[in-house]
Amino acid sequence: MGVKKQLRVTFLGTGTSTGVPMIASKNPVRFSEDPRDKRLRSSVMFSWNDSNYVIDCGPDFRQQMLHSNVESIKGILFTHEHADHIAGLDEIRPYYYQMGDVPIYSDERVLKALQKRYDYIFVTENKYPSAPGVSPTIISEKDVLELEEVKVLPIKVMHGSLPILGYRFGDVAYLTDVKSIPEEEKHKLKNLDVLITTALRKDTHYTHSNLEEALALVEELQPKKAYFSHISELLGFHADIEKELPENVFLAYDGLVITS
Repeated sequence: MGVKKQLRVTFLGTGTSTGVPMIASKNPVRFSEDPRDKRLRSSVMFSWNDSNYVIDCGPDFRQQMLHSNVESIKGILFTHEHADHIAGLDEIRPYYYQMGDVPIYSDERVLKALQKRYDYIFVTENKYPSAPGVSPTIISEKDVLELEEVKVLPIKVMHGSLPILGYRFGDVAYLTDVKSIPEEEKHKLKNLDVLITTALRKDTHYTHSNLEEALALVEELQPKKAYFSHISELLGFHADIEKELPENVFLAYDGLVITS
C-alpha cells in the first residue's frame, strides 16, 4: 500500500430518513437554535489529495455538495437502496457534465433498485440529452477495493433483517443504518482510528442501533475515537447528549470534518 494516505471525512448529513427537524414535528429539538440540531439525511465524503468519494446519494445531495463546496467527485459508494440513501442520484448531473459517466459502487440488489428507479440514467438508446450517466461496479463484502491507492473494505452489516454494506477506508469505518454485525465481519473492524456508526435514539428500534447499542459496539471494537450519526430528533439535543458520552465518543453534526 505504500505511504498511508491522510483521510479527511466530511459529514455531509447526520440525520435519519426524515431529516431533523421532521416536518410538522412538535418535538422540542425542532425548535432548537443550535445548528448541530439541524440534520440532513445521512451521508459522508472521504477525501485525500484531490479525490472525493461520497457514500450514499440521498435527497439532500445537491444541498450537501453546495454547502461543502464540492467541485468534483471520483465516485459514489452505496450502502443500500432506501430512499434516504439513493433519492438524489439525478443530482449528479453537474459532475457527469464535467467528467462523463460517474463511477458508482453497490451490491447487485442495490444496482437493480437504482436501475428500476432511474431507468432513464441507465438506458443506452434514445437517452434524454441532459440525463446523467453512471459506470456501475458490483461489489460485495468479499471484495477489496483500491480507490486511488486507498484500500476500501466493504463490510456486511444488518439493517434489521436486510443485509447492507458499510465501508472501511484505511483505518476509518462508516456503518450507517446498522442494527447488528455478523461475527464473521467484525475482524474488518479491528484497530480502527475512527468508527462512525448509527445511534438513532434512546429507545430500542427494530432496524437501527439505539444509543445504548452504539455505545456497546464502541466498547466491543475499541476504536480510538467514535462518532455517532443517522440521528433522529428522538435522541435529544446535541449539547445534552454529548455530555453523556465517554471522552472518546462524539455526536457527529452536519459539516463536521475530521482527519485520520
